[in-house]
Amino acid sequence: MTSLLQAAVAMRPRFVAALFPPGVRRLSTRCFPLSGLRGLLRLRGPGSASFLHGLVTNDVEQLKDGAMYAHLLNVQGRSLFDVIVYRVPGQGDGSHDLLMECDAAAVDSIHRHLQVYNFRKKVDVRPCPELSVWAFVQKKLELTEKPRPLALFCAPDPRGPVMGSRVVAPTGQDIADILPGVEIGTVLDYIRHRYQHGVPEGVKDLPPGEALPLESNLVYMNGISFSKGCYIGQELTARTHHTGVIRKRLVPLHLSSPLPPEAAGAEVTTASGKSAGKYRAGVDHLGLALIRLVCMKEELHITVGGGAPVRVTPSLPAWWPPPGDGA
Repeated sequence: MTSLLQAAVAMRPRFVAALFPPGVRRLSTRCFPLSGLRGLLRLRGPGSASFLHGLVTNDVEQLKDGAMYAHLLNVQGRSLFDVIVYRVPGQGDGSHDLLMECDAAAVDSIHRHLQVYNFRKKVDVRPCPELSVWAFVQKKLELTEKPRPLALFCAPDPRGPVMGSRVVAPTGQDIADILPGVEIGTVLDYIRHRYQHGVPEGVKDLPPGEALPLESNLVYMNGISFSKGCYIGQELTARTHHTGVIRKRLVPLHLSSPLPPEAAGAEVTTASGKSAGKYRAGVDHLGLALIRLVCMKEELHITVGGGAPVRVTPSLPAWWPPPGDGA
């Protein structure tokens, strides 16, 4: 059994205390198994943080216990992969482990990407199939006192409160052993929740080499530092931020009828036929699209394969800061 898995097993009693500390009542908490959607890479070695620091948009060297959201960019400043980074505390052997959560379909690609830059660094990078990710979304919480900090392998989702908490547990672990009586949701439930709140995740929502980080709301999701040192793709991102001009954003949609998977990348048009953006992905009557902000209040449609136009209604998520408060 690996040291990470041993630590997770040893910490099992603390999961419950971490998610529901004294003074917090358990009310309508839903748990989503993400083992089929999300994978993990482990970075181990004294240079892990500094190595990753130069490759991602956020300040990994400032990460203590908990989690941090970030993107890996290409040299043109476009997003390659979205990741959540966890620092693993309490390693008695003095190691400096980081866990990187990513789209399960991108684990091998990210592994290769990291290895390209892993020279002169004593960093061991490898997939971590012995651990799996769970998402916990609290529909309602009542607090009677300030919660304690979350424990090892359990942290608030760094993208924002609307996404609840992330838990990393041993693969195959029955979550009912950790949280008896928790309501188990499906993968589709989780995807609907994300799309309803306009939170992109993975290569379908953020096509590698196409998506721009600021148009993908990286600032709103706490995924970028503008005060850290240089990293790959920084120049364009910093220039866009400092000009303060972002004309398109990835926003949630309500669809008049579901669209097929092949609709990904389809043009979103106004009633007059003018291009208003591009559809990314969706499920049922929910989806995401990159929309020109000036077109947000117009009547918009998507037409796929000569079929009838599907009306799409974009919206601005309630969790976004007021206009003028962020890039």
